[in-house]
Amino acid sequence: MTKRHVSLPPGGEEGIHTFIEEVDRRLSSDEDTCDVVEDVLVDLMGDRQAYERWQAGESVSPAERVRLQGYDPCNVTLESEYYAEVETMDDGAFERTKYLQWLWRQFDATPMADNVEFALRFRRMLADHLFAVCGEGCRFFKGISFTYGHNISVGDNVVIHDDVHLDDRGRLTLGDRVSISDDAHVYSHDHDVVDQTEVDNYHTIIEDDVRITYDSMVRAGVRMGENSVLAAKSIAGRDVPAHHIAAGTPAESIAVKDGWESVANPLADANVDRRKQRRLDYEVPDTITRFDEFERDLNPPDAED
Repeated sequence: MTKRHVSLPPGGEEGIHTFIEEVDRRLSSDEDTCDVVEDVLVDLMGDRQAYERWQAGESVSPAERVRLQGYDPCNVTLESEYYAEVETMDDGAFERTKYLQWLWRQFDATPMADNVEFALRFRRMLADHLFAVCGEGCRFFKGISFTYGHNISVGDNVVIHDDVHLDDRGRLTLGDRVSISDDAHVYSHDHDVVDQTEVDNYHTIIEDDVRITYDSMVRAGVRMGENSVLAAKSIAGRDVPAHHIAAGTPAESIAVKDGWESVANPLADANVDRRKQRRLDYEVPDTITRFDEFERDLNPPDAED
């Protein structure tokens, strides 16, 4: 047993429970999500008095105005909304998840984000509204980022540690009891090696009981088989079979977990690239004005005429 149960004193517990329950209720109602996020952030940042002065038409400095406007997620932009496929999303999915992302990110900028018991429960509540699926008993630590959020499915008892990036530009599925250590990156999109503006989206799958350890990376479309391990500072660019330990850059299966040999594929059958099986097709609307932010010459000198 490496952990112990921790509880807050009654007064602290009551306040946290009441606050999280209230935010959850409002996000579950017909109330405009943008309005809920703005209201919650104003109070979390302790800026209610200045906000009401501004709303009443009283004079505020330019810096104050920018700060107060920033509580409203309708007044901000996120990197993901520059991606062309946002135009193809149905039912206003991006708008709502953008607002919830803003609440998640700004909460992490408050001192309360370091109150672990409070923060874990608050993020877990937000995950119910943000992710496609979020199981029971999940723990999300500080500094986690994602592309959209609504293309992520998470099983039960998943633990994601500090400063992890979960890219769901494609689709990302995490099974039960997955553990992702600090500074890891899990991707679901990839770029063409010649023209980096050409993007392929994939379904990346992390099966039950997988451990992705410190500062490692899973490339788009990879399947991490159940009970497998990706060693620290490794890059998985090919599938990792169940019960295998993969290490290196690029990562290769180097061993089978002790005691799992009878149910694991042999090492000789590992290290196969099956990412193409999980490529997702999508279309960019004709109404999008394409532009190349790099403006590079993509014609190689040795290309045939």
